[in-house]
Amino acid sequence: MSTFKKEGSYPKDFKKHAIDLALNSEYPITHTAKELGLSASTLHRWVNNYQRTQRVEFIDDKDRELLVLKKELAKVTLERDILKKAAAYFAKEAL
Repeated sequence: MSTFKKEGSYPKDFKKHAIDLALNSEYPITHTAKELGLSASTLHRWVNNYQRTQRVEFIDDKDRELLVLKKELAKVTLERDILKKAAAYFAKEAL
């Protein structure tokens, strides 16, 4: 059995390795889980979360910050464009 007491205590590197093995192995996930000392349902959940979140949970802090900043930049750019259009509209109305 695994040396970790509960799911939340698994290191991120261990999860990455387990997911990589599950996705790239010729063996079923249940076999891979057993070899790693995990329950099959835990490994299935990790793989599903990994695929659903498109690796977001498993990126490092720098990459996560970059994603957040890109989202914020897109939002601010959209707001700026809306304000430009509103200013142009009201400028025409004032004439």
